[in-house]
Amino acid sequence: MRLTTERLVLRPFTAADAPAFAEYRSDPAVARYQGWEAPFTLAQAEEFVRDVAESDPAAPGWYQYAVEVGGVLVGDVGVGLHENRMQADIGYTLATAHQGRGYAAEAVRRVLAHLFEVRGLHRVSAECDARNERSARLLTRVGFRQEGHRVQSTWLKGEWTDDLLFGLLAEEWRAGRP
Repeated sequence: MRLTTERLVLRPFTAADAPAFAEYRSDPAVARYQGWEAPFTLAQAEEFVRDVAESDPAAPGWYQYAVEVGGVLVGDVGVGLHENRMQADIGYTLATAHQGRGYAAEAVRRVLAHLFEVRGLHRVSAECDARNERSARLLTRVGFRQEGHRVQSTWLKGEWTDDLLFGLLAEEWRAGRP
């Protein structure tokens, strides 16, 4: 499964991606609001890439797209397809050196277009740590609406964190929400 935009290629991960994947996931700024700990070892990255290579983007469960710019891995977008194949969760990570250029929003929009326009999903959800203001703004910018704020609902890295919940329906996507 390969998706493209004007600047990006979203493609399956390959074994060659493991070093760059481990590098950006080891960045404390990237890992701060995520469920993994930094450093993220090369062995962890190689295992992740092997597991993702065996997954099917059309099957229920998580599938991870590698996000590439000019032949360089800059991040990833994950889609967790529900068992009913009509809804999914989405998440994304971008290397610090490539943030602030609109790549994450462009990648998420492209995946949303595929999910709604090609795969016919009814709904896509996302959540983020409430302290991750940049992520919350990105979700709003690509069309999600904030649906909830769970107070101290996740135990992460030794502390209770708040979660912001977002949703986007196919009809909202088609209506062209900003």
